[in-house]
Amino acid sequence: MAGKPKLHYTKGRGKMESIRWLLAAAGVEFEEEFIETKEDLEKLRNDGVLMFQQVPMVEIDGMKMVQTRAILSYIAAKYNLYGKDLKERAWIDMYVEGTTDLMGMIMYLPFQPADTKEKNLALIIERATNRYFPVYEKALKAHGHDYLVGNKLSWADIHLLEAILMAEECKPDILSAFPLLQAFKGRISNIPTIKKFLQPGSQRKPPADEKFIAVVRKIFNI
Repeated sequence: MAGKPKLHYTKGRGKMESIRWLLAAAGVEFEEEFIETKEDLEKLRNDGVLMFQQVPMVEIDGMKMVQTRAILSYIAAKYNLYGKDLKERAWIDMYVEGTTDLMGMIMYLPFQPADTKEKNLALIIERATNRYFPVYEKALKAHGHDYLVGNKLSWADIHLLEAILMAEECKPDILSAFPLLQAFKGRISNIPTIKKFLQPGSQRKPPADEKFIAVVRKIFNI
């Protein structure tokens, strides 16, 4: 029997957080080996286990996988969260790419200079409420099911819930104009594996604070 997947990343959200979410939603236990210093990262690079010298890296099924999108696609397919055919997969990909764009904006916000943060926060809120969330509200209405694609849980749903919770950290009432998304959030949050991941003490990581930002800047020279 294969061992648990092992995740190599810093002790924070970043690009690994969506991978944690997907594994947790699939009910897969995983281990984490944290990169806490520049030397930890250099060791991985020198050991030749990072194909492009970058993390996230996930050891799974005898592979040392890199590139966030490739890792997520593999996990989604392995645990039957990637639709029943090519068309459903295409829809899942479109939805995931959209939420990834929004999440990227939020992820980089704490690393931006203080004088641009307010402007960028306003942009995130504007994009979420005018560009991204209306798409999902409309999709749920047109589709008439509990989930975005087909009528079963997929990677698209898990990714969207993660994005919603990140957006609510920016503006708690950001879903006020989206009743179907509010209901969606409640439904998906109550799926047992996801509910467990949302409890205190899980492997879900908190938003980046000043201390974590300083550590990341040091490790990655940014």
